[in-house]
Amino acid sequence: MPASRSPLSRDEIAAALTGLLGADAVDTSDAALREASVDRFKKYTAAHGIFDGPFPSAIAYPESTQQVSEVLRFANENLVAVVPRTGRTATEGGLETVVADSIVLDCSRIDSIISIDAENMMVTVGCGVPLQRLEDELRPLGLTTGHSPQSKPLAQYGGLTATRSIGQFSTLYGGIEDMVVGLEAVLADGTITRIKNVPRRAAGPDIRHLVIGNEGALCIITEVTIKVFRFQPENYRFFGFLVDDFATGVDALRELVTAGYRPSVARVYSPEDAGQHFSHFSDGKNVVVLVAEGPRRIADATADAILETFAERPHVRVDDELIEQWFNRLNWGQDAIDRERADMIERPHLGYTTEVSVDWSRVDELYHAVMDRVRSEFPRAEDLTMLGAHSSHSYQTGTNLYFVYDYWIRVDPRDEITEYHKPLNAIIVEEALRLGGSMVHHHGIGKYRTDWTLEEHGSAYPLLERLKTALDPNGIMNPGTIFPLEDGGPAAAVRTSA
Repeated sequence: MPASRSPLSRDEIAAALTGLLGADAVDTSDAALREASVDRFKKYTAAHGIFDGPFPSAIAYPESTQQVSEVLRFANENLVAVVPRTGRTATEGGLETVVADSIVLDCSRIDSIISIDAENMMVTVGCGVPLQRLEDELRPLGLTTGHSPQSKPLAQYGGLTATRSIGQFSTLYGGIEDMVVGLEAVLADGTITRIKNVPRRAAGPDIRHLVIGNEGALCIITEVTIKVFRFQPENYRFFGFLVDDFATGVDALRELVTAGYRPSVARVYSPEDAGQHFSHFSDGKNVVVLVAEGPRRIADATADAILETFAERPHVRVDDELIEQWFNRLNWGQDAIDRERADMIERPHLGYTTEVSVDWSRVDELYHAVMDRVRSEFPRAEDLTMLGAHSSHSYQTGTNLYFVYDYWIRVDPRDEITEYHKPLNAIIVEEALRLGGSMVHHHGIGKYRTDWTLEEHGSAYPLLERLKTALDPNGIMNPGTIFPLEDGGPAAAVRTSA
């Protein structure tokens, strides 16, 4: 698909956007364009003021679906690349501009809570509505979204839906794909499409899933209707256990979930990862964390099953209050990002993550394969200050593994990604694929896992390609995201750097 630069100049693009949206809805300042050219994948270089481009021509702030349609129609007719965004919490390069003079289409001003339907348990919101704001509106009504990613204070509904986001209570409530009832989106040529809100239908393929998870590479989501649930914090039950090996913790999760129990939080941390979160009690052990919730009798039954499951396994019980304290500190906001940025400037040290998924029968093998391969093959293993993993989202057939790694940076800031993050990320992705798992569980492909898109989908890849050709024939939508750029693009360095 084309991803070349538009024949229009930067000034012509900005002038056209100003004509469509007004001067106060278009930002062309150098500082804003530099910041808009990357996402958190390049957080270390950005913290050091390094922005190597290419840079967008402008950041446009539409305030309605109609304005999004007008901008996309202009961009499509003039072959201007578009990078959509809302809350800006992406981590895999999906918001990076790889075509010079792209339009960054920031839909955060489409931020109305359109309706709260407590009878039918649905809420309809604009794509720029922050998840935290919606949750704050719902809880006094005795309702909750059930969605709580770590980015909850910052994330907005367009990005949450476009990246197939998942929250920390997913074992009970599901991922965003389980919550979306219907939605509105705008295609590359400006066509506005709406998928209606119904409990279920058998009217052909579920076309919601052409949109959910498209990462802005097929269309822009402007409105979402999601399920809501009853909020019953009085029934929360907290549990923590120390176990001697990671496999024991994973097997306990498997036993609970496959038996039909749905604790909202179901996690097991390796000793290294546990040391980051539970150093005051982990004692070098693997830590299992579980939370039961819902109607009282369901919460009680889940709690009983948790205790029965661990009664059959060697363990040390952790004080419930310690787990509750951890539970109340799950999310981070702008203050945490600012602290992280300041720390990166003060000292050359960084932490990153790569999340994948795999069947229950391969979890322990994947965990040890990654840990062993990183320790033996990663050229800068001596710079690692932490290497660990946790399982945090479980299903009837398997779970995810969230690998975490911290390291000292002993190279120029520009080389941090190629010398550290990419080769570590590559090992994890390659091992997950080798064992039949998925290369990404919930952060999205972005622009830096595209080297494995074909291997991930195999013989189903032509379905993705044909979707792109049909919905975005001019290739203007977020070039390089999900679909590798034909010239290799930034994703080509992922595999070679390893």
